[in-house]
Amino acid sequence: MKKQLLLAGLLCAASVIVSAQSGNKGYYKDVFMDSGINLTSTVDLPVIRYLDLTMEAFISASPKNGETMTAIDTILQNAIFSGNSIDENGVLLYPDGGPRFRMIYVNGGGAGTHGKTLGKTGRDNLRKYVANGGSYLGSCAGAFLGSFGTIANKTPRETYLHIWPGQTGNTYLNRNDTGHLNYTGMFIEENSPILKYYDFGGDHHIDSVKHNMGCYADTGEMYPTGTEVLLRFDYPELVKDQSFHKKISAWAYKANRTSGRVILCGSHPEGVTEGEQLELMAAFVKYLFEGNGSPVLKGTLVNGEPRTMNCSTSDNNPEYTKLGDRQYHHFKVEVPKGVKQLTINLDAIKGWDNYDMYLFADNHTFAFMDNARYKNISLGFTKSITIDNPTEGALYISVFCATTVGTVDTRYGKQYTGRTDVLNGVPYIISVKY
Repeated sequence: MKKQLLLAGLLCAASVIVSAQSGNKGYYKDVFMDSGINLTSTVDLPVIRYLDLTMEAFISASPKNGETMTAIDTILQNAIFSGNSIDENGVLLYPDGGPRFRMIYVNGGGAGTHGKTLGKTGRDNLRKYVANGGSYLGSCAGAFLGSFGTIANKTPRETYLHIWPGQTGNTYLNRNDTGHLNYTGMFIEENSPILKYYDFGGDHHIDSVKHNMGCYADTGEMYPTGTEVLLRFDYPELVKDQSFHKKISAWAYKANRTSGRVILCGSHPEGVTEGEQLELMAAFVKYLFEGNGSPVLKGTLVNGEPRTMNCSTSDNNPEYTKLGDRQYHHFKVEVPKGVKQLTINLDAIKGWDNYDMYLFADNHTFAFMDNARYKNISLGFTKSITIDNPTEGALYISVFCATTVGTVDTRYGKQYTGRTDVLNGVPYIISVKY
């Protein structure tokens, strides 16, 4: 019985957390790091400290470190990316399919084998995460995984994510004859968007980036329109009688306004704690945050008609789905001319009132804590905002769930505890009357 209880508890998302203040709004945390099965079991990501961000991660056992992979690794990874009864949609997604983290970072290792262990549901959830506004950063295997497939693939590779719909080529550059890792230089593309964050010494070049069988972006017939070149390899030597010198070593892609941005990098700058490589990782993260999907309205509220938000993930009805932890839901109402008073009400559904919910409104744009003209952040659930002589036109309204999970340490990171009920969402009723 004790083993069963322990395993049930471990089904919650295992995570490593770096506590810090951050600028995220509408996300549970900033970064999720995938150090899962067949990937490098990385614990530390220095750029998180450098930019003062919050992070969680799944870290599987590493046979390279003498650790034994067990069924627990598979159970945890499935729970995190595919979901379970405690968290129906998995750690990356809110109940309505919105991104719960601003970005995911995927480590190096085995791209195809990791993709296979994610399973179809895990891969589909990652695709949904990016399509609905979460950003993705992958280095080496993480870059392969994010692509359509390699040059040899004429149809989508099943175990890859296809979030950059282009093909990658293998550099075939791994350890040299002495068994030591290889390193390449990187030319920063002129007008690369990363130059708006740092000047990298002013020479448009980064030295000695670790490389181990990484990839480049193929510019053949499947090269996607909208791909942004960030850097190119500086490696004039031949590898397997071919050269990847000046091929694209890091690139960005954003499918549309509401999708997240994808950055794929063929090498490994992520572990460096100083200098231009640390700045490179910071530039990647900043550009990814800029590329998060734009907020989306759940709908337009109608005078005197309450809107009940009580659907679950499995109902596949995001416009009426429950609210996740530290998430905003956005609405608007069209205020006619001459209204003397308007009241916004937030009410609980019976049996679901034990949460701290906030209510916001603004005349000009989506309403968040830091910009809303009208706010009610009192503790408890039921809220109202009354506006005298409201401005004619669109009034933006949002609901925010301040109740969130707690965490405890495990071998694989932190396990969610406490208010885990928020993971499947909080139902509520929102209404406007004037």
